[in-house]
Amino acid sequence: MSATAVPVDAPIEVGSSDSRPLAVVTGASSGLGEAIARRLSDRGYRVLLVARRADRLAALAGELAGAVAVEADLLAPEGPSAVLAAVDAAGGRLSVLVNNAGIGGRGTFAEAGYAGVRQTMDLNFDAQLRLTEALLPAVRAAAPSSILFVSSVSGKIARPGAGAYSASKFALNGWAEALRAEEGAGGVHVGTILPGFIATEGFPQRELLAKRTTRWLVGKPEMVADAAEHLIRTRRPERHAPPAWRLMSLLAAVAPRLVARIVAAPEMTPSTTTD
Repeated sequence: MSATAVPVDAPIEVGSSDSRPLAVVTGASSGLGEAIARRLSDRGYRVLLVARRADRLAALAGELAGAVAVEADLLAPEGPSAVLAAVDAAGGRLSVLVNNAGIGGRGTFAEAGYAGVRQTMDLNFDAQLRLTEALLPAVRAAAPSSILFVSSVSGKIARPGAGAYSASKFALNGWAEALRAEEGAGGVHVGTILPGFIATEGFPQRELLAKRTTRWLVGKPEMVADAAEHLIRTRRPERHAPPAWRLMSLLAAVAPRLVARIVAAPEMTPSTTTD
């Protein structure tokens, strides 16, 4: 599917003399992407909302001043170049790129096999790289600017039944670290957001919410928006969401066997809506 820019009724039109910086947010039709898009709009950015569900995008764009809905399949060969065309059409400086689109990738390797890993890597890793490659010149031209990757605590701690998901997030974290070193001198900040268990349409966290003993572990999408805002403002390399999840990542480094026992519990790998 190619990308289609869908103008919406808003005070500022695409291609106008609006001087506000641009922000591209992928996976913006719901969940974490929607929360981040709303926050960036509130903070004065013109947001290009990228996802596949045109109706959802149009509805959200209608609520955000100057926003543009860009219906795009980031797995399609023409996806990244079509998003770039939408950026060019909007005009202005591309100050923020938020790579958020992704899928859950559940199932053991014996069940899902290589095909399951490949499917998860295609969107959670490959699509992020391809879009970043297409938009990097525009982000460089807008420096000081930011590229954010919505990764996961699963990119620090692997869990049984979610190996494909963890592999994609470990890879994303490693590549983001290298990109940060490569682009920092030119004024491009690269930040990684590491959410814990956040309840969204795609990740409802049903198993955790069903028990009083684990319900407290589940956060809200606004916590990820908080992390995005923090990284853009401080230009730090990473942020857990909520921040307390950093303790789990640190514990995994010093007591890996203990953490392995904790995450082996079935409820610690909740089902997703794609399972």
